[in-house]
Amino acid sequence: MKLPFGAKKTVSASGLVANMSEKPKKPLFDLHQLVEDFKTIDPQDPGLWPLAPRVVTLLCGFLLLIAAAWWFGWSNQLKELEEQKVQELSLRDDWLSKKNQSVNLEEYRRQLAEIDRSFGALLKQLPNRSEMGDLLVDVNKAAQGRGLAVELFKPGSEAVKDFYAEVPITLNLAGGYHDIGAFTGDIAKLPRIVTLNDISLSSGAKDGLLALKTTVKTFRYLDEGELSAKKKAQKGAQK
Repeated sequence: MKLPFGAKKTVSASGLVANMSEKPKKPLFDLHQLVEDFKTIDPQDPGLWPLAPRVVTLLCGFLLLIAAAWWFGWSNQLKELEEQKVQELSLRDDWLSKKNQSVNLEEYRRQLAEIDRSFGALLKQLPNRSEMGDLLVDVNKAAQGRGLAVELFKPGSEAVKDFYAEVPITLNLAGGYHDIGAFTGDIAKLPRIVTLNDISLSSGAKDGLLALKTTVKTFRYLDEGELSAKKKAQKGAQK
């Protein structure tokens, strides 16, 4: 029932005494009681321990078990797992690379065949030992065919490379400017590989002619006997 406006609420003396006699509520966590529980526990009889010590003891044991499992097993297993992940990525990349190679196998075979043909064509431009004399004659004829005076034509010692030998020729010529230019063009058109190196062109020749001093380099491939002898020499040097 609502009181009328302005009326005062009265409390009886019996109700006031009842409210004062109510006991205060206990706190949810009593630290003092918890300490007392731990002081009075009997290590020989855990079944009679209070609830709080049992809970704390079980929690500590669980944490110790987790720490022991981490120290003796899980840490090594996690490390091994990381290594396996790295190895998995490496194997996956290797697998993808081999997969791409297998997919493009026919294209690789075609490219290899094309390389073999190109290498064979280049190899044919290298004379063998028996053809070197003809090549030197061709270089000499190219100079004389342009009316150049051959003052020096001196083949040098061979320099053996991987599968070929380099033959230098010291060449001194005298002639007109256009004749010398035509001679260099004839050298470039030879069916064999011939290069002009260390070119020196001066006007010190007689009758106003130009003097050309150069090192002509030509190449020949090594035969089977020379290659086998070279391999044996390399093995002996390694030993």
